[in-house]
Amino acid sequence: MKPDLRWCSDGLEIRCWNKEVVRVAFSLDCCDCELMRYVATTGGITGEMVQGLLLESLEYRLGQSERVPHPLEWLTDNGSCYTAKETRAFASSLGFVVCTTPVRSPQSNGMAEGFVKTFKRDYVYLNDLPDAATVMASLPEWVEDYNRSHPHKGLKMKSPWEYRAELASNE
Repeated sequence: MKPDLRWCSDGLEIRCWNKEVVRVAFSLDCCDCELMRYVATTGGITGEMVQGLLLESLEYRLGQSERVPHPLEWLTDNGSCYTAKETRAFASSLGFVVCTTPVRSPQSNGMAEGFVKTFKRDYVYLNDLPDAATVMASLPEWVEDYNRSHPHKGLKMKSPWEYRAELASNE
């Protein structure tokens, strides 16, 4: 598989020591594992937030926001923020092939589920989580470290950014 053919998205919750909860939705490339963009809130993840996430990911990876230049799958679970009619229509209007996992089958979005486990194990559980403000301020650093330094078996023990750099040098 090559980058920018299938992206996935999911969400995770980070429980702070003061009982606040930070909810994060993210976009991930299924080939190079790069966490492209994320949104975070202490409220619920909305369809509008997912639409913004999708648009930011498109602009970040492909340098445009009008339409994808080739078929590109957008794989998500069945959360209401992803299955909302407006969210699906928005993704389709950008040219995405919208795919949702079967109900009660989270393993079908294995790349996203694997990222959630990794991110919680290697970042969330190893850092101080006193409150939502601290967690939200830490997210950019954690995401950058994941993309820059976190090795992946499927990428021959390279980080997402190392893998992307290698692909670019071979073109």
